[in-house]
Amino acid sequence: MNNYEQKLSIFMTQHNIKGEHMTFEKSCHSVQEASEAANASPKDFVKNICMLDDDGNLIVAIVKGEDRVSSSKVAKTLNISPPRTATVDEILQKTGFPCGGVPSFGYKATFLIDLKVMDKNLVYTGGGSEFSLVKIDPIELHKANSAHIVKIRK
Repeated sequence: MNNYEQKLSIFMTQHNIKGEHMTFEKSCHSVQEASEAANASPKDFVKNICMLDDDGNLIVAIVKGEDRVSSSKVAKTLNISPPRTATVDEILQKTGFPCGGVPSFGYKATFLIDLKVMDKNLVYTGGGSEFSLVKIDPIELHKANSAHIVKIRK
């Protein structure tokens, strides 16, 4: 377990987050790679799209793996100008986790979960590195990040 994975594992324990933290030999950077590593359907994965508002505040839009985020819906939800996608360096700086392994909780951000995510019984999200995942109930995920549950997909 690398430092990022260990940091997430400790956070989950300290905050009593019920989920399965898994580490793989194969990369989980993309939804396709992650589904192959976990031997699960791509429909069971969520993406954490990191964006920044005009003041540099982090917004994390959580959508199902096959969906795309609408920055205009995010803007309307938060009553802000459309946010921009964070760069790889900004993602690491703001979340403390590398791009491709960013979890859906465990750092300071405004979290938004798309309504369709909540229809699932279990989802897989980033596990801290591109070689790890967390398998978690969306209700538990919501408890972990206190997200707004809204329609943010295109």
